[in-house]
Parts: sequence; structure tokens; C-alpha cells
Amino acid sequence: MKELGAPLEGGVDAPGDAGGLTGEVAPTAAAKVASGVSAWPMWILGLVVMIDQLDQNILRGIETPLKADPHLHINDFTFGLLLASFVAVNGLISVPAGYLADRWHRTRTVGHTIVAWSGITALTAASPNFPVLLGIRSALGFGQAVTEPSCASLLADYYPLEQRGKAFSIQQCLLFVGFGLGIGLGGFVGNTFGWRWAFLLVGTPGVLIALAVYRMREPRRGAGDRLHLGITDEGEDPAAGQPLFDEGLSRFLAEMWRGLVADLRTILAIPTMRYALVGISSLLFSVTAEAAALPQFYERSLHVDKAAAPIYVGAMLILGGIPGVLLGGRLADRYATRIRGARMAIPAYCILVGQAIFVASYLRLPLGPAFALQSLGAFVITLAIPALRAGFSDAIPANLRGAGFGAFNVVSVIGGQAAASVIVFSLAAIFGHNLRTALLLISPPVFVGGLVFLRARDHLDEDAGKIFQAILTAMEDQRARTERA
Repeated sequence: MKELGAPLEGGVDAPGDAGGLTGEVAPTAAAKVASGVSAWPMWILGLVVMIDQLDQNILRGIETPLKADPHLHINDFTFGLLLASFVAVNGLISVPAGYLADRWHRTRTVGHTIVAWSGITALTAASPNFPVLLGIRSALGFGQAVTEPSCASLLADYYPLEQRGKAFSIQQCLLFVGFGLGIGLGGFVGNTFGWRWAFLLVGTPGVLIALAVYRMREPRRGAGDRLHLGITDEGEDPAAGQPLFDEGLSRFLAEMWRGLVADLRTILAIPTMRYALVGISSLLFSVTAEAAALPQFYERSLHVDKAAAPIYVGAMLILGGIPGVLLGGRLADRYATRIRGARMAIPAYCILVGQAIFVASYLRLPLGPAFALQSLGAFVITLAIPALRAGFSDAIPANLRGAGFGAFNVVSVIGGQAAASVIVFSLAAIFGHNLRTALLLISPPVFVGGLVFLRARDHLDEDAGKIFQAILTAMEDQRARTERA
């Protein structure tokens, strides 16, 4: 197998003053080329995230009917365990999935994964008891773990720097649609027809989305970076057609281990990534806990009917999250070269302000003001998402982006995301099933994450510039070799 674990030719530490390349290199021709890039990939890859989130969050919407099923014996702790098991498997698989995304056909990987998880999701409806339900939901953790690195890598290769904010905003907008639909539809279907019907809801749409993914072109790795410089690539990535096991499974596993170690060492050598990975783990601990607890917060603390509580949460995420993500994409692209480290600075300030609004909503307020504050908080926090994901793509060399987003996932899990659901419900139980207190106690890590992102901004422009400098250096070397020949 061809070894693809090394950095781009010229390295991420290529010499030269590269700090301003992200804003100065792209010529007018680059803008013209970029304007002709199709919008379909961002929408199709957004649908992949949407169906995955719909599947994940149906569980949150049917919490009450699940606990009412006498065969399952689910309480607050075991429900938190259901949510945590999914995330734990996701974290274990995401790094090897990132290795795969950097070395194999990404569209094929995503398509195969969607077909598999659609079938497994349908099987969830047949769960006779809690251990079987836990096993199936744990197995489904492989879905997002495999698709996330490949989808992120594809978006960065389809779109140049000046369009990445928009591309990630469309994808993440559909994530919030899936999140909201999962909770809202799950709650409606589960409370009306029974929880088993909720899992049968998402099978067919997943297969249709997989067919659309199979029809996508596999771009060359680094194509988006070269588009920023006005260089177009023809054809598909030649590395995508490599057989994975041409030298045997044991040789593949040995090479994967060596490649993962080398990839992660290179990624952690990038200053932006070191800070950003710490920030994202702190942020996602609190966000995961809040997402798990909010439906029950509306039911227990705001006295909303059990069938309506998930709908309130879904509406809050859609009303606040979708406009926030869409505007966040515009901000990420507009200010990428106008503000120092914009794609880390924007997330930092939005996270700090948005979480402060959420904290205010957990105080003893009636339903109307609490819902309004949480919708506003969701809007402000989600402004950060496109900039953050685009910033990750800008800082990581093209042939390591799958591993970079795999590291993003596993660090999030290690940092507490897997345990977040269990912790928030355990805290609620300790304080007399008081979710207000539990939500306030899990909020501080978000503020820590925001402050860490402010440190990451100091390095982003330089790290991104090194990538473009490496491309230019490789082009000059190729030109020199051609002239000598």
C-alpha cells in the first residue's frame, strides 16, 4: 500500500513568511474558479449529517415512553448510559476512520456506512430488553465516527478557503434540522404510536441519501487549497482506488497503527490544533450534557407536557440554530482574512456570550422567557460552528484532514463527552432530581473552551499560511524539475 501519512510536499513547516498567504495569494482567477463550484456536495453531505443526527436524537425525544416500557426498566442513569455508549463507540472508531478517510474512497465509505446504519437503526425497534437496546445503540456509534472525517475532508477538497465557511454552514444547518427533527418527531411518534415506530422512521431516507452520495465525484486531496490559488484539478483522486487489503489484513493493521501514530504526531505539532482540541473537548462536554437533559428540563422544571417537551427543544434548536449556522458561515468567510485568527476568534466570543445566555435561562424563569433565552443562546453559540470547522480545515494539511477530524472526535470523547449524559443526570439525582442545578453545574467547561479558542487564534493564520506555502514550494520544485528535463 502506498504510504500517505507524511505531510504535504514541502511540509507544514515549509520555510518563508507564510503568515499572510491566506489573504494575499488568491488571485482574481481564483475567485472566478471558486464561483463555478457546485453547491450540491455541501447539500448532499449535509443530508448525511442530518439523517445521522435524526437517528441519534430520536432517543432523546422518546425518553418518556422508553422509561414507561415495563420490559426495559430504564431510569435516569441507564438512559444516560444509552446516550453515553453511542458517543464512546464513536470516539473509539473515529481515529482509525480518519486514517481511512485520508487513504481510501471517501464517497464510497460514506455511502456504505449510511446503508449499514439505516439497517441497524430499524433493528432497534425489535429490542426486547435494555441490554439488547444498549448493544444496538452502542453499535450505531460507528456511523458518525466513519462519516464525519470523510465528509469534512470532502468539503475541504470541494471548496476553497473563501467558501468553506458557507459549505460547513449548510452542512451544519442540516445537522440542526436533524437534531430538531429527531427530538420533535421522535417525541411525537413515540408518544403517539409507541417508541418502536420512531426507530422505523429513519430507515428509508438513509438509503436514498446513500444513493446520492454514491453518485458524487471523489475530488483530489488538496483540490480546495489549490482552488484558493487559482489552480483547478481534473479527474478523481488516484489514491481513492487503492485496495485496502492488497497485502493482507495483518499488514494493513500494522501500517494503520504506524500511520496513525505519525499522523497524530504531525497534527499535534500544529499549534492551532493543540489549543483547538482542548477547547472543543471542554465545549462539547457541556453541550452534550445540555442536549441530553433539556427535554426533561422542559418537562420537570418548566412543567411542559411530556409529549410537547421534545417539540419545544426541537423548535428552540431550529429557530436559533439554523439562522445562527447560516449567518455564521457568512461571518467565517467574510472575516477570514480581515480579522486576525478570525476562524478561532469568532467561535471564542460566540461561545462565551451564548453560554452566558443559557446560564440565565436555567434560573427560575417561566416557560416563555426561558424558551426565548435558550433560542437566543442557541443562535449565538451556533454562529461559531462554521468558523470553527473551517478553521480546522484551514490549519490541517489536506492529506491529514481525515485524521484531524478523527482526532477532533476522540479528544471530545476523552474530554468528557461520553460521560456527559451520565454526569448531568447523576447530578440531578444528587440534588433531588433538580435539573436546574445540574445544568448550572455542567456549564463552566464551556467558558474554559471559549478562552482556549482565544489562544488558538494567535496561531491560525500562520499555520494556514504554511499549507499554501507548501503548495507553492511544491509547484516551484516541479517547475524547476521540468525545466531541467
